[in-house]
Amino acid sequence: MINVALIAHDKKKLDLVMFVKEWKHVFKKCNLYATNSTGTLIEQKVGLKVTKFASGPYGGDLQIGAMITAGSMDFVIFLRDPLTAQPHEPDVSALMRVCDVHNIPLATNLATAEGLVLEIEKKIPIAEGE
Repeated sequence: MINVALIAHDKKKLDLVMFVKEWKHVFKKCNLYATNSTGTLIEQKVGLKVTKFASGPYGGDLQIGAMITAGSMDFVIFLRDPLTAQPHEPDVSALMRVCDVHNIPLATNLATAEGLVLEIEKKIPIAEGE
């Protein structure tokens, strides 16, 4: 299965939940990982199983970065809020850097997230009518 990390800053969480709901037929065929509050929202609102890490400010971004470094993550969708300062910005930068170092596709907005999901959709068998 394909491993996908789902992360969103507070003002982008609803956008990510709606995006995952729209593409549920793809995401239900993936192993999903997320920071705690984002993963909890996806489980509650979309009904998909998510492996949850700590919240971003408490090291969740770094835990996902460790999976990337270990070669255990295929795609990252991280909807960032570019207009609000984040107290854990160094962790955000580290996660983005580790994606670049390990050549892991990273989407930071809905347009690139859709491109990644279209790529995931090509890689997984989805039965007609799903």
